[in-house]
Amino acid sequence: MPVASFVNQWLGRNHDRVVEWRRHLHRNPELSHMEHETTEFLLETLRGFGLHPEALPSTTGLTVDIGPSDEHMIAFRADIDALPLNEVTGLDCASEVPGVMHACGHDMHTTIVLGLAGALAEYVATYGEDSLGVRVRLIFQPAEEVMDGGATQVIAAGALEGVSRIFAVHCEPKLKTGEIGVRTGPITSASDVVEIILRGTGGHTSRPHLTADLVYAAGLIATLLPGILARRVDPRSGTVVTFGAINGGSTFNAIPQEVRLLGTFRTAEVGVWRKGQALLTELLEQIVAPTGAQMEIRYTKGVPPVTNDDASSAAIAEAVKAVDPNALREAPQSSGGEDFSWYLEHIPGSMARLGTWNGQGEKPDLHQPDIIFDERALTVGIRLFAGVIDQFR
Repeated sequence: MPVASFVNQWLGRNHDRVVEWRRHLHRNPELSHMEHETTEFLLETLRGFGLHPEALPSTTGLTVDIGPSDEHMIAFRADIDALPLNEVTGLDCASEVPGVMHACGHDMHTTIVLGLAGALAEYVATYGEDSLGVRVRLIFQPAEEVMDGGATQVIAAGALEGVSRIFAVHCEPKLKTGEIGVRTGPITSASDVVEIILRGTGGHTSRPHLTADLVYAAGLIATLLPGILARRVDPRSGTVVTFGAINGGSTFNAIPQEVRLLGTFRTAEVGVWRKGQALLTELLEQIVAPTGAQMEIRYTKGVPPVTNDDASSAAIAEAVKAVDPNALREAPQSSGGEDFSWYLEHIPGSMARLGTWNGQGEKPDLHQPDIIFDERALTVGIRLFAGVIDQFR
């Protein structure tokens, strides 16, 4: 029996349980690296399915395998952490933890993979383990929302060993519930943090020639660097440097001795990302040299872009079309970062955009304290993953 057909029947019997799992997670969000109660809830629920999950060593999160051990293996990843936001949705299932909220949809992602686990456990109990035809690893990853993200810890723990492909979804409130956005190639961007500290001789604003005039130097960086960078890399790569903060000085008639700039370097091309730090350092040195300022660059590597491979994206597209050909959409390339990209540095895979807008009112945005995700998207996500499994049996 096709997995997708069985899962559809399972959802008919277990829809309310799935929704309640999501609401439990939404009421009880936990920040990155602190998802202890979430991990325990998942372990207990998975064991209740008759499965044998394994907690990740030295961190939160877990993995669980389903299916015959002698078959090739594909994986599905969910992220389990929340954001430091105070929820203002007014929902009955609103966060009960002050200052913490699932505002990126990770509770939705987790519930989708948890629901898939429950359905697959019943499938193999009904038809036998060998009937699944493929081994499935489910990864519940901690700490996606922070720079020292959990994906690298999961990989270091060996969660990709034996896995041939990996899949994920991300809630997309710009798509209507039922729609799935698919894209081959980069779907997110690399996102690095750049801090530039300028130091030099300060002085009176009436005598700038006796100073390094760090405010002037900072202005050159903020205006020249983005333009020069755009002439050194292919504009089709979506590469951009943008400053969010410039701080220095305290009064109108004194040139400061220190000025700081803080911004981000983003690109959709892995090759550009890998040389980004060296390129920015070169350009910054050329810009600052004539001013006489001393410069310190603190460059923090973030994550590479999520680059979906052709075959994995095609498998998702086929799974969507099998349910509803009209639901398939082309996902736009995003400038946001996502640590699912680390998995794709090791094995092929694809992340899809899961529509979560209920079709009423304005389309919300992620990471906002008033965002509401349409729970009908839960069954869409579970059915999607079941359809993907059928592509590899």
